[in-house]
Amino acid sequence: MRLHSVRNSCGCLLAALLLSPPQGFAAEPAERSRASMRVAQSIFGAIEYSRKVAEYNAARQQYEAEADTYWDLIANNRRARAVKRRNNQGALLQDYVLSQPPVYAGPPRPVDPAAPVEEPTPRKYVPVVADLLEAAAREFRFSPQQPQSEIEYKRAYARVAAAAGITKEQAVRIYAFEASGNGKYDVQAGLEYPRPGAQAVSTALGYNQLLSTNSVELLAEKGNQFIKILQAKAAGLSGDARDALVRKIAVLKAMIAFSRTVPDTWGAHDRLANTSKGLAIHALNLDIDVGPLLQTQKLLDSIMYARKQGYDATLTAAELEMMNLTGDGNGIDMIMMPPAWRERVPTANFFQPGGYARNPIAGRSGVVSKLLATTNARMDEEIRLQGAKDLAAVFK
Repeated sequence: MRLHSVRNSCGCLLAALLLSPPQGFAAEPAERSRASMRVAQSIFGAIEYSRKVAEYNAARQQYEAEADTYWDLIANNRRARAVKRRNNQGALLQDYVLSQPPVYAGPPRPVDPAAPVEEPTPRKYVPVVADLLEAAAREFRFSPQQPQSEIEYKRAYARVAAAAGITKEQAVRIYAFEASGNGKYDVQAGLEYPRPGAQAVSTALGYNQLLSTNSVELLAEKGNQFIKILQAKAAGLSGDARDALVRKIAVLKAMIAFSRTVPDTWGAHDRLANTSKGLAIHALNLDIDVGPLLQTQKLLDSIMYARKQGYDATLTAAELEMMNLTGDGNGIDMIMMPPAWRERVPTANFFQPGGYARNPIAGRSGVVSKLLATTNARMDEEIRLQGAKDLAAVFK
């Protein structure tokens, strides 16, 4: 049970106050009266705090018992649906939890009047682009070939995405949603807009907001494919341009080898991604040759997963974004759901509790149909911005 108990030291405090003589015992009557008032107020505050603690703990215990039961049922049903998919069996409506997650509605956590004021816990530092470049130089003696202009990177990304079969609608609308419609190739989550005190909230980077773990995993799984593409490109070059690309291929091979030093699991790749070498790999997203390959492959993997699950229709940008947002397994679960079910099935069925709490769109949407509609509406707004228009203009 995840009960958030509050330490109750009120009994000791109350006893101490009762046994201690009022300050200024020998003082003038007015001073003794004020001292007695302070003692009385302290005793009352301790009693009131004790009462609030008991109420809070009882309410929180009840809520967390309900929440644990709810999210356990969500997880069990999700596993059962995954088994059905593997066995080519269709899910039934009763395979989903049709109620919304419980919401804590009890009293707030009380503040101990006798406790010292606590300093806020500093936010954990998230590496930014400068850290990625430093790691790449230190670990692999590599400096990504960054574009001379934003439109140069957009052209490179559009060529790679179109060649992979990504539609213009998918590429532009997902870019608009993920990169806020005007994001540059090095846009990072939390730093989309220039404002005082802005901080990165994750390593999500680029047009499709790849995490450092995505970069490591893509190299481990698709690295050989990337090497072949770059080798074919190098074969058509000569002189300094060819030599530079050959050196880049050698660095890429070393990075791929590192990404494969652990089992091919998300958890293992995540541990690598948080090392200095893992951050160096993430810097590849800034490279004009490799970055578009990584950004495109993330979308392509989801499309190929949908096809393997028997979904041959072209995914809308919002549907493809669901796979990016919740993971391919959860995303295809939503996409293959009958329209009538989308009106009834809560979005909580496709998230972990922590991810659900951190995703305001999921919580506000309530059900799958509204989540898709909200995502589409957001895309409709962001594609009007210049960055999205520029990408649309160069996409063939």
